[in-house]
Amino acid sequence: MTTKASRTAWAIVGLLWAVALLNYLDRQLVVTMPGHIKADLHLGDEKFGLLSSVFLWVYGFCSPLAGYVADRVGKKKVILASLVVWSVATFASGLVTSFWGMLAARATLGVSEAFYMPAAVALIVEYHRGPTRSRATGLHLSGVYAGSVLGGLGGFMAEAFGWRPVFLIIGGIGVAYALLLTIIFPSRVEVEASAAREDVNAPSTGASAFASLLSTPGFLLLLAMNVLDGAAYWPVRNWLAEFFRSELGVDPAWAGVYGPMTFNGAAFLGMLIASNVSDWWAGWNVRARALVPAIGFIIASPCLFLMGAVEYVPIILGCIVVAGMSQGFLDANLMPATCTVVDFRFRATAYGLLNFAGTTAGGVMTYVGGRLKEQHIPFSATFQAASGMILVAGLLLLLVKPGLRSRPGRTRAAMLDEAVVHE
Repeated sequence: MTTKASRTAWAIVGLLWAVALLNYLDRQLVVTMPGHIKADLHLGDEKFGLLSSVFLWVYGFCSPLAGYVADRVGKKKVILASLVVWSVATFASGLVTSFWGMLAARATLGVSEAFYMPAAVALIVEYHRGPTRSRATGLHLSGVYAGSVLGGLGGFMAEAFGWRPVFLIIGGIGVAYALLLTIIFPSRVEVEASAAREDVNAPSTGASAFASLLSTPGFLLLLAMNVLDGAAYWPVRNWLAEFFRSELGVDPAWAGVYGPMTFNGAAFLGMLIASNVSDWWAGWNVRARALVPAIGFIIASPCLFLMGAVEYVPIILGCIVVAGMSQGFLDANLMPATCTVVDFRFRATAYGLLNFAGTTAGGVMTYVGGRLKEQHIPFSATFQAASGMILVAGLLLLLVKPGLRSRPGRTRAAMLDEAVVHE
């Protein structure tokens, strides 16, 4: 079964690309200008790390509910409301005068951003089945890394304008774009293959959604993998700028470029490569959606270990590129891989649970990294711990075996759409 994506389907990806860019640009700004924010708000490493950890914890704990709401209420409404609230929270971040004010703004950002990604990726895979699924998902999520790359310029922007105006401007842009989307966003989903969607409105409850997901072996493997991925890569992303500044003596303006900007730029490239490889390979091997990121993680593991073992900046940058590309491999394939193992009706809920697993683990490890740093244990040790976690995550992906969902009354077209067995 081959499904050709319509112009509207690709327009959806383009419009949401800009939202994804704003999503990660807003959250990334804090970690790219640590010196300015720490000095202004009188923060140590532990409290500064807590700003990122609280965001991730709130984001993670809200994600399962966010996915369920998107599946039940409607994805467009959730996307637009999320964008408005997190943009206001970003604007407010530029006005705070204390640690607690910034913490509240970051928590609000976490709640609102949690509702975006499950709704967005679930909407995209409804439009894109078969040979365009990974490319559409990857293209949308490339906006995440475009935003992260732009966020890497936060150090330069803070040096030029001060850190507060940066938050005010970016927050204002988000509110304006949300207003534009309410006008131009397509008002209804085109059902291009109604036979494959015949039971989208079948009754379901929160209990049945979560019970179905948590009784699916393939999804449980993805959930465990995402815990390890989040615990490994969130502290790497959140502490890279400070690692270059405090441990390698890199100028603060360049620390964000060497660290988060390089990692996220590499992830952007990895996502573009992996999305095309996965769509091609999945033409005859349904496991491709999981195997591509598995290969990336296994290659990245020794590079993460090397990051903590050397002090030569060019080698570290090369290792960051490999690690970043492996994250891009996963991001292009996480939702497509999820579609091969979960019930059609619960995709946004599934993605919400995956977000919960990854971001809460990442928040814990980001906080631990800052706490260890204050006890004179370098960030390089945190990166080496990430090496082992990423290796195990890759091995778990090798075990994911997609399969058809065989509920009574399902047409073959519907089952093929869910399992992506023949693309």
